[in-house]
Amino acid sequence: MFAERVLSGMRPTGSLHLGHYHGVLKNWVKLQNDYPCLFFAADWHALTTQYDDPRGIEKATWEMVIDWLAAGVDPEKATLFIQSQVLEHAELHLLFSMLTPLGWLERVPTYKDQQEKLSSKDLSTYGFLGYPLLMSADILIYRADKVPVGEDQIPHVEFTRELARRFNHLYGREPGFEDKAREAVKKLGSRHARTFEHLRTRFQQDGDAGAVERARALLREASGVSEADRERLLGYLEGTGKAILVEPGYLLTEASKMPGLDGQKMSKSYHNTITLREDAASVSQKVRRMPTDPARVRRSDPGDPDKCPVWPLHLVYSDAECRERIRRECRDAGIGCLECKQPVIDGILREQAPMQERAQTYLDNPALVRDILAAGAARAGELARETMRDVRAAMGLGYR
Repeated sequence: MFAERVLSGMRPTGSLHLGHYHGVLKNWVKLQNDYPCLFFAADWHALTTQYDDPRGIEKATWEMVIDWLAAGVDPEKATLFIQSQVLEHAELHLLFSMLTPLGWLERVPTYKDQQEKLSSKDLSTYGFLGYPLLMSADILIYRADKVPVGEDQIPHVEFTRELARRFNHLYGREPGFEDKAREAVKKLGSRHARTFEHLRTRFQQDGDAGAVERARALLREASGVSEADRERLLGYLEGTGKAILVEPGYLLTEASKMPGLDGQKMSKSYHNTITLREDAASVSQKVRRMPTDPARVRRSDPGDPDKCPVWPLHLVYSDAECRERIRRECRDAGIGCLECKQPVIDGILREQAPMQERAQTYLDNPALVRDILAAGAARAGELARETMRDVRAAMGLGYR
């Protein structure tokens, strides 16, 4: 239960664009080298807003996963799977719905915000109201302690932490818990036991978050303590009970700074994207058609890079020497706009080349993608079933 584990998912929206790569996938590739990672296609989440027309979800899922693989997400390092292929997500979501106050869901910051943004859809459904609960089930079923999110998603992680605490408080009280926990403290050894009790007091009396983190580290490193006793000690530390579910932390990721073809953030809703696997002719055409400094009407007019939508792309794709040259020659009218755009085109095509190569393997043999996702679902399912055995037993549904 104390193993480090990263969990992240993505709603299937079809082919991904360069904003997804710079905002999410590059981070996934890095994380898979540092932690055990689970990455899933959140097809049930897609249904919360596409329930009336779900026909494109399956195709979008295949396209999205190929883009993950093209970007360098490695199925030998990370577990890739489709959410709906691990049915335990739905069971835990159902059980959470029995204990979650309605007010908790209604106060999630994105609930009303998304209703307003998607006002053309009827989102007065439980599925939409309850999607934060499904998101919590996605995280808690794998006892993931690290969730990479942007700042706007932090409330969802906090919601999940609150839900885990409520579950542990309601169902983690095994008979004789306090006595068993005190016996487990002794197994830490006299020195570690004194340290643990000191940190527990500091946390419970003073709310010292640093103390609880140090105590958790002590428990992770302790030898000669059974997994059941570790769970009891974590609950004893936090004043809940046996810790059946792990409160996740978040890994804050920087907001994507990938500019679109119009200078705004790259987004499908703005129709200003370049996809990860877009062909070279299309990339070249799109960049060449980009608007430039409106004050530069003629080739001989000096320009201002800071007022040109192409310049932010130079900040992503051009090196310092190239940027300095472009800035100077633009202002001196020493370079035309098409010449200015060529280094950006070259940079995008260089970035895409290995993605195109990796993707071709899976496009030539789609069965490879299905095999990767089937194997991932099997691995994820083992972890999910382990959690659900504990959850069912805690809620009196063990029937053994």
